[in-house]
Amino acid sequence: MDNPQLTAKSFQYRKQILEIIRCANAGHIGGCLSCVDILNVLYNRVIDISPASIADPAHDRYVHSKGHSVQALYAVLADKGFFSYESLLEKDRFGTKFIGHPTRDVPGIEVNTGALGHGLSVAAGMALAAKRDGLPTRVFTVLGDGELAEGSVWEASIFISHYQLDNLTVIIDRNRLQITGPTEDVMKLEPLAEKFSIFGFAVRHVDGNHIPGLVDVFSRLPFETDKASLVLANTVKGKGVSFMENQPPWHHRVPNAEEYEAAMAELNAAEDEWKRENHGLIP
Repeated sequence: MDNPQLTAKSFQYRKQILEIIRCANAGHIGGCLSCVDILNVLYNRVIDISPASIADPAHDRYVHSKGHSVQALYAVLADKGFFSYESLLEKDRFGTKFIGHPTRDVPGIEVNTGALGHGLSVAAGMALAAKRDGLPTRVFTVLGDGELAEGSVWEASIFISHYQLDNLTVIIDRNRLQITGPTEDVMKLEPLAEKFSIFGFAVRHVDGNHIPGLVDVFSRLPFETDKASLVLANTVKGKGVSFMENQPPWHHRVPNAEEYEAAMAELNAAEDEWKRENHGLIP
């Protein structure tokens, strides 16, 4: 997909995230909206994961370490054809496989996640296994920045550096908010770039809600030979809905009917404006 097509997808996914969470009456809406552009570019431009390729042992792997933001992943996987979008909106949700964290019961998901701090270790193991099996597999994982307070993240980082896993790309969704407030108040993380560099990663910065920037940074992978690539993606929690942006209560909250309609109207208006400004580029 080209950049205009990817931008159109992000509008689609944001509206679907709202609909999925509203239907399920549960979901981590703020983090879904901050990371969805990353997932969009990964799945539609970068990685080889599709219903046709997933049975191939050499296919790329994706680990959604910030598993609580699963509705963003569900929207993308449905769009890729792993299951129908309509199945995400079933009104009788007793026994549904589309729960609030990724599980292997869902087509397209290979790893159960949600226990924060574990995804990087799993991704590192996949990357090492691919190298030892001589496979061209690349492994990608998205972590939330609040997740970085988990010690297992830094243990995995030592492992990644030791085994020179340059087939691994780690993306930090740096929206600077977690459930109890700003990350720097809860557990100071900065200077993150310097920390990850010291742990042996090749680090790059990007606006994680800017499609052309994401396309560009991912086109440069791997950043350095014998080093895992780490993308510090600066994002906005609740991106795209003004009254949700940078508001801690929207970490996990379901919009009521009035809020839902206002959010959808805002996204539709933004999409219409973008189409007018980019007339002739839209497929």
